[in-house]
Amino acid sequence: MPNHLISETSPYLQQHADNPVDWYPWNAESLRLAREQDKPILLSIGYSACHWCHVMAHESFEDAGIAALMNAHFINIKVDREERPDLDQIYQTAHYMLTQRSGGWPLTMFLTPDGTPFFGGTYFPKWNSHNLPAFPDVLRHISTVYREHRDELAAQNRELLAVLARSAGQLGQPAEALHDAPLEAASNQLAETFDHEHGGFGDAPKFPHPVELDFLLRHSRLTGDAHAEHMVLHTLEQMAHGGIYDQLGGGFCRYSVDAYWNIPHFEKMLYDNGLLLALYCDAWQQSGNPLFAHVVEETAGWVQREMTTANGGFCSSLDADSEHEEGKFYVWQRDDILDLLTPEEFAVVAPHFGLDLAPNFEQLAWHLHVSVPLSRVAVSHHLNPDSAGELLASARSKLFAAREQRVRPGRDDKVLSSWNGLMITGMARAARVMQRRDWLHTAQRAMDFLRTTMWREGRLLAAYRSGKAHLNAYLDDYAVLLQAALELMQAEFRTVDLEFAIQLADALLAGFEDKDDGGFFFTSHDHEALIQRPRSGQDNAIPSGNGIAAAALQRLAVITGKQEYGYAAERCLKAFFPAMQQGAGYHCSLCTALGEYLQPASLLVLRGKPAEMAAWRMDLRRRYLPNVITMTLPDNAGTLPEPLAKPVTSQPTAWLCRGTQCLPPITRIGDLLSALNSA
Repeated sequence: MPNHLISETSPYLQQHADNPVDWYPWNAESLRLAREQDKPILLSIGYSACHWCHVMAHESFEDAGIAALMNAHFINIKVDREERPDLDQIYQTAHYMLTQRSGGWPLTMFLTPDGTPFFGGTYFPKWNSHNLPAFPDVLRHISTVYREHRDELAAQNRELLAVLARSAGQLGQPAEALHDAPLEAASNQLAETFDHEHGGFGDAPKFPHPVELDFLLRHSRLTGDAHAEHMVLHTLEQMAHGGIYDQLGGGFCRYSVDAYWNIPHFEKMLYDNGLLLALYCDAWQQSGNPLFAHVVEETAGWVQREMTTANGGFCSSLDADSEHEEGKFYVWQRDDILDLLTPEEFAVVAPHFGLDLAPNFEQLAWHLHVSVPLSRVAVSHHLNPDSAGELLASARSKLFAAREQRVRPGRDDKVLSSWNGLMITGMARAARVMQRRDWLHTAQRAMDFLRTTMWREGRLLAAYRSGKAHLNAYLDDYAVLLQAALELMQAEFRTVDLEFAIQLADALLAGFEDKDDGGFFFTSHDHEALIQRPRSGQDNAIPSGNGIAAAALQRLAVITGKQEYGYAAERCLKAFFPAMQQGAGYHCSLCTALGEYLQPASLLVLRGKPAEMAAWRMDLRRRYLPNVITMTLPDNAGTLPEPLAKPVTSQPTAWLCRGTQCLPPITRIGDLLSALNSA
């Protein structure tokens, strides 16, 4: 019989709806049952693309004996961390406080009926292994502790709740003035952990860190810091050559299990790819490296092909597993490649993708990565570069077609407002830089879907699937969608995007701002009361909502002339400035916003006939201008805010302003480029 998850829309919760475990979703009913039956809560948090979540499910949650233990002694609650990042943040923090170890997924926490955690871990095996206790033994022990040691648990809970309360509010005294010391500190701190050989930061497992790379690229452009630029470009090149990047289908996996970017954890997440799509566009503008344009082309194609729903929204993720095996969809046997390719194609592909070396995936198969650059393969095989490129392209096409016949990884097709905002930003940036109308249409269609489906009566919803939009949205949802609307307007101005940006900003200020100390809470003022109300400026896999909000509000103030947005951003930066001074490298999105506060963005307004403006836009697209907001306004733009309200002209004309200071109108592209270089 299905359990209480059967009516949920989350694919992750649906994966567990037929478990013999009597799972409940997180809601008032499940919490009431725990109180009435005086049972501890077993809280399991994961997501649909998570490999170790699948492992624990197959080992334990599908086992009738273990399920009987769980059902007898606990109220069992399943949470999709992508739908409820508020719960995930709280209980990951609590896990660290209880165990002094980093968390992850699956997160397994044991709570008293009021929601206070008293024990936790991540993956527990069915049997004693990996230096971990067997899950059935854990269940028996926790049940005994809950029955027989209530006083000790109550004392621990009081202490933990006090620590959680202090950690949520510890921002320090807001700064009276802001300065640029954290910017240099962040760059230096990242340089200390930079891998000079392979790129990236730290050792295995190695994550892309797009937020940090974006900060470094902006910082290098505005300060001339050559080493910061090198860290970004070298890392992006190494990633593009590695197995973390899908060499056949485009798109990036979540992280590499080694320090060389070669073997990934194979799940593909929407948020990573949205951030990286925008970053590779910026890197191409800065460097002109054709590899970066190639990555943009293939990743945008993957988004359109595999991650776009019928209604225009973007799916959340692709699973790491297919047919219950991690990476099976992506890895190869060498003989299978030999059978698919001509001898001439294989002669190029084998050294290029490392097929002439020992298997690199569990010593059994090959996962493709660039082992030898194509230019060197061409020289060693006495081929001209064009011929080598044609053979590689032909081989890749055949391999991709063959791979498409395999059993595909599962796709989590729920639409999340924040993650969609990140991909809209990436697609809109790519459309503007690469002059691709089809990518722009994809981004606009996604935004239109979110605006019409997820925006209700002046507030945003967080998730959508199967015709149902639900869950109170979080800070990240509002902030990232505001950022996306601003990026869309730079690709093609639409009044509806400006109006939506203002609505989002107003709701953000009304629903999330700390009016006393500045900054923004992660949950809205009318959100469900939980054991902690998170508020953080630290970046994780996605940028901090406070960092994105501060940056986007500053830009909206420039576009609209409404200084209340800028003042809110300033209050946010001052609130988090003590944290930035203590650990600037962990607050790169706030550092980006701080940099634009100290060196305000210029506003470039372009008007003229579309055909004549096209040449100007082609020249501008090749230039990396991180502190310039560019708006190309059509003749029928309608009523505009004062900073944008420039007259319709018979010839291409540009207005370049910073604050209240504007240059005279510019009517020649050469003069505009010179002015931008000076700015």
